Amino acid sequence: MSRPVCLRRVGCFPESNYFKPRGIPLSMLEEIILTVDEFEAIRLSDFAGFYQEQAAKRMNISRQTFGRIIESAHKKVAEALVKGKALKIEGGVIEMAETRKFRCSDCNHTWDIPYGTGRPADCPSCKGKNIHRTDEDKGYAKVSIRQRRCGCQRTQK
Repeated sequence: MSRPVCLRRVGCFPESNYFKPRGIPLSMLEEIILTVDEFEAIRLSDFAGFYQEQAAKRMNISRQTFGRIIESAHKKVAEALVKGKALKIEGGVIEMAETRKFRCSDCNHTWDIPYGTGRPADCPSCKGKNIHRTDEDKGYAKVSIRQRRCGCQRTQK
């Protein structure tokens, strides 16, 4: 019996979850499924520029597991590009990151707030309005209300 798959932490769902070659009707295309955790691996390593060790920590998995996920993701994206197939992003065994980190530029106070509570209006320490997401936490807040309501933020299979 194989070992159960651990949940992979993801920071956001893709804004667009379907890509296809231009000029070819969808009915004539083969689809490749890229899981949300594979999308997150590409986002962290290729788009955000994290090393595999850093990206693995953000996804709450081992570096070796991250390496397998990113390799699978690269193969799928390459196949879609080279062979002109549609790419659909869905599924995977995932969990959403639970909190967001903010920093006040006026007093350098940092604090966490749970997802789904909106952006804070002011700093809880100095009541300043000059607040920003911390650098280590950027890119972890693109979950729509619809996705939260349907339960997609916890696990998808």
